[in-house]
Amino acid sequence: MKLIVGLGNPGTKYAANRHNVGFMAVDRIAADHGFSPWRDRFQGQISEGRLGGLRITLLKPATFMNLSGQSVGEAMRYLKIAPEDVIVLHDELDLAPGKVRLKTGGGHAGHNGLRSLHQHIGEAYRRLRIGIGHPGHKDRVAGYVLSDFAKAEEAGLEDLLRGISDGADALAKGDDARFMNAVAARVAPPRNSGSKPVRGPEPGKSARKAADDPPANDPPSLADRLRALTERFR
Repeated sequence: MKLIVGLGNPGTKYAANRHNVGFMAVDRIAADHGFSPWRDRFQGQISEGRLGGLRITLLKPATFMNLSGQSVGEAMRYLKIAPEDVIVLHDELDLAPGKVRLKTGGGHAGHNGLRSLHQHIGEAYRRLRIGIGHPGHKDRVAGYVLSDFAKAEEAGLEDLLRGISDGADALAKGDDARFMNAVAARVAPPRNSGSKPVRGPEPGKSARKAADDPPANDPPSLADRLRALTERFR
């Protein structure tokens, strides 16, 4: 049994924020790998299924980022698992967009979600750091992480989320090299491949005011698709 946790803030207001990339990643895994519908439990939402033969519980804490550890700790106690069986997916300011790194243990580097996890379950859990880049000055960090990904970042983010989902089996099994290869195949395919990475079907656009709608021949933005995916699995 593994517990895979995506960090973020609940609600459609935050769905496309950079700080919610952990939620985005577990939503994509659940959708692509046939997991159960999301349901309320452990002060959050869970979805259950299998990856590479392992039983997996996906968790999105609904406590807001600063109290994420409460939800994760409750889930761990019920599932009777150790921190070593927890994998946390979160945004990382110190990595460029499109980059990911795997890590076990270590400090929280000021990330409030990780700080809460350290307080409730210690630091021995696995983590997938998902790069969002840095705004350039510490005074701009709060506004930056709580803003949506820029339109120019959407295609790259889509590829990254697909890569994380492609490598989810390897992630669950602890096969770091195979996981990183799966991500690289989406984000930076071989130059001689002759084509861009193939993307899966996109969820439909959520309803919004007509004045904000793009022209009919434009595809929905990533923010629209993420909000639609959030509503679909709520």
